[in-house]
Amino acid sequence: MALSSMRRRGYTAGVLALTAAFALTACGSDTGSGSGTTSASASAAGGAKLVQPGKLTVCTNIPYEPFQFKDASGKIVGFDVDIVDLAAKKLGVTQNIVDIDFAVIKSGAAMAAGKCDVAAAGMTITEDRKKNIDFSDPYFDATQALLAKKGTGATSLADVKAKNLKLGAQASTTGLDYVKGQGFDPTEYADSAKELLALQSGQADVIVQDLPVVLTWLKKPDIAAKFELIGSLDTGEQYGVGLKKGADPVLLKTINEEIAKAKQDGTYEKIFVKWFGKKPGELG
Repeated sequence: MALSSMRRRGYTAGVLALTAAFALTACGSDTGSGSGTTSASASAAGGAKLVQPGKLTVCTNIPYEPFQFKDASGKIVGFDVDIVDLAAKKLGVTQNIVDIDFAVIKSGAAMAAGKCDVAAAGMTITEDRKKNIDFSDPYFDATQALLAKKGTGATSLADVKAKNLKLGAQASTTGLDYVKGQGFDPTEYADSAKELLALQSGQADVIVQDLPVVLTWLKKPDIAAKFELIGSLDTGEQYGVGLKKGADPVLLKTINEEIAKAKQDGTYEKIFVKWFGKKPGELG
């Protein structure tokens, strides 16, 4: 999402508070069945210790199309889902997806509490996040983009400031951090859907979001008719799969090996083209 880094304040207390809220904020979407967790870890066929027998439980935050979102049938699909599924199949288990607040994911609280084994949420690898969670090798190179209503005349963040345009950003993301670092104080929205709605309703004139997400939005005729990409922000970000601090070495190794294998044998490119319509390196 492309996801972001908040400054760590009172992390231990935050973990306890967020853990207590899980029952109210999380819902499961198994590609097979529901999503209860067990108190004891279970070993997968590959030797990895998992929170649920026979399942690789994955925390994410939807909607974040095309990385993870619900299709017409209600099933959670997307680029991240397909990438993680490579590791799940290698371990001989099925992927079970838990939709939960992104702040709980990036803080490490979700995995520390045993809510999930890994997190795949379009999440940028940052030094601040590494304090709380471990990351796989990078699996996606990300950049930010500015989406605006047509006719603003703006083509950059400098124009947004000069024209006094209302800027919006998704909470807890690197896009938010970036524009704040450029001196902006944008309105924050809980998720990408609410951020887009703010633009559509006129609450914001311009929003900052990961480029692939913006490009996916612009494939929809009703959005393309009224809004336009006015600039890209090359922030040098990379996404990684998140794991509990002090991650199970078998699980981490499996994820890294499957990412590397997919890049070597062409599987990664096929998945990339499936969700983005272009080959790696051709997005923007």
